[in-house]
Amino acid sequence: MVSELETALKNAATVVAQYVKDIATMTVETRYVEVGLDGSVDFNQARPVARTIIKLDGDSESIVPVSRNEAGTLEVDSALLDLHQQNVTTTIEYRARMLNSLLSTLGVRR
Repeated sequence: MVSELETALKNAATVVAQYVKDIATMTVETRYVEVGLDGSVDFNQARPVARTIIKLDGDSESIVPVSRNEAGTLEVDSALLDLHQQNVTTTIEYRARMLNSLLSTLGVRR
């Protein structure tokens, strides 16, 4: 009986450790794909347009492409940046819900 309990606890600890590892760093990547003249889309040709890496300790890194306009000023495509920010916000909210669920399952009160 004791060894079954120990095995169950070890298995649970392994699952929790893997879960924490999986959410420790989250990467949000927004991609684009060009629509062909005939309206066709090849999703295998999707290319990244923006990427954000969010770490559990609060560190983050965002990469967004810019282009120079005719005046030589750098510009960001605001529509794509807005879409990417929505993806980042959704990811942060998801991770918060998952962490709260994990803490609740473990009986940790905040």
